[in-house]
Order: sequence, then structure tokens, then C-alpha cells
Amino acid sequence: MTNTGILHEKIEELRKLVRDSGIDASQELKRLEGKIQAGERTETSWKRVELARHPERPYSLDYISRIFDGFIELHGDRLFGDDPAIVGGLGFLEGRPVTILANQKGRTLKENMYRNHGMANPEGYRKSLRLAKQAEKFRRPIVTFVDTAGAYPGLGSEERGIGEAIARNLRDFSQLKTPIVCIIIGEGGSGGALGLSVGDKIYMLENAIYSVISPEGCASILLRDAAKAKDAAAMLRITSADLLDFKVINGVIPEPPGGAHANPDASAQIIKEVLIKELRDLCERNPSVLVRYRNQKIRKIGHWNEGN
Repeated sequence: MTNTGILHEKIEELRKLVRDSGIDASQELKRLEGKIQAGERTETSWKRVELARHPERPYSLDYISRIFDGFIELHGDRLFGDDPAIVGGLGFLEGRPVTILANQKGRTLKENMYRNHGMANPEGYRKSLRLAKQAEKFRRPIVTFVDTAGAYPGLGSEERGIGEAIARNLRDFSQLKTPIVCIIIGEGGSGGALGLSVGDKIYMLENAIYSVISPEGCASILLRDAAKAKDAAAMLRITSADLLDFKVINGVIPEPPGGAHANPDASAQIIKEVLIKELRDLCERNPSVLVRYRNQKIRKIGHWNEGN
């Protein structure tokens, strides 16, 4: 029996004791119910983490091939080289030309070595910014697919300015005078995800996660025990429901029963419908107004309390 099941039994025993004896046990009942809620939140959060990392979960190119017509990939940042961890290019969505930027993981060992497990170097973010500014010039909307555990923290990445590259993306994407819709399809980890997550509308798939750090990293640093990753996942509030509650995202895209990997075609169709709807609305708006509202949205993110 699970810990939650044991707690449910204890609560029922306590309630029976209260009925039989008339003892006031409201505080103990409240404490046990709080433990159950915390346990359920932990299990739910970790289940989302496992689904977001499922090896058969659709990756960005799986969605791109199902959603867009005539996709043409473009390469290079015109400064250092190309980064296969970020895919960028042009495609058509119901006849509308769109610039697509996406993190891309690999499925096999060879693909993951090529894609660096979806963890981008500076040239990946500089490539995406180059294509985003090209989209602004030609008045094309931008769609991003976010799926990365984080930016690559290697020596070469640091030497070439990974922090600066992500920071520049945050600044410049917030000012681009063209519509931007971001979809978090799997893992949205740390600054690596933020580099492609500044937009007018941000959506998460139902079983995606979005966080400042991985549960394992949080558990190692704050809880001093990597084995407590499940507890860290609940503490971080990384699920789509949590992020919607915090108003970090605009909406949650439902997945087929069992997760997106159970029916990639159906999952892609749902995303496509969301993109068509949002771009139809955003493309009719004045670009300067888009930038103003985009910045207002960013500044309103999060909850806080003021103390005395």
C-alpha cells in the first residue's frame, strides 16, 4: 500500500474514534489531510516529469512534419557555425508563411550525440535570433517549440558566451515586431528553455514541464539529496496546471489519453488548431501594440507578497 493509502486509513480510523468518543481531533485531521494533499501533488508532479521525458514522446521535428507544409531548414548563426540542437526554418501553416524555431533531441545514441541531447550552444540561440529578425523583416509570424533540459554548460559553450546569447534572445525577442507563439512540448528547463520562450502567447502540452532547474538539480542543491527529486518536482510547481495558475503561460493543450506519444497525430492536430487560431488573431494586430502587450505580460508574471 502507498503512503497516501496508509494516511487515508489513519484518517478513517481517527474519524471513527471521534464519532465514538467525541474527542476533538480537528487539528490532527487537518494535519493528515495536508500530508495527503502534499503526497498526491508529489505523485502527480513526478508523473508529469516521467511523461515529459518519455523516450517515445514526439519531438519538435515530429510535430513540424505533421503541422507545417513545405518545411525548409536553414542553418548557421553567421558567427561560429550551426547547432543541430536547435532547428530553424520556414514552413506554411494553412498557406501562411511561418518561421519555426525549435529545440530538437535525438532518439538514438548517434542522434543524441549529433543533437547534443537537445542542449544548445551559443550558436543555436544566435541562429534562432538571426532567423527571428529575418521573420520580423519579412513580416512572418514565429512559432517556437521548446523541449530541452537546459542550455549546454560545457567549456566551449561558456567560452563562446552562452549566457550572453540567451540574454540577448530574451531582450530582442521581447521587442520583435511580429507575432510569436511558443509551445512547450516536453521539458522546459532553465535558461535553455527561456531563450525560445518569449512570446505573445505561451502554451504547454498537458504533460510538459517548465522550471528554473531540473528536479534532480534542485534536490541536489537545496535538499542535499538527489534521491529526493520527486519532492523537489512538487516544490518547484513545474506542471502545466501550476504554470497556468501562476499566469506564466496562456493555456494548456490537452494530450491524448496516455500522453502525446500514444497518438502523435492527434496531439499534432490539437497543436495545429491552437496555432491557427492564435496566429489568425495576432497577425491582425498592430506590431507595436504586440510589443507593448508582450512586455506588460512579462512584467506581470508570478505571485508575490509584500511584508512589513
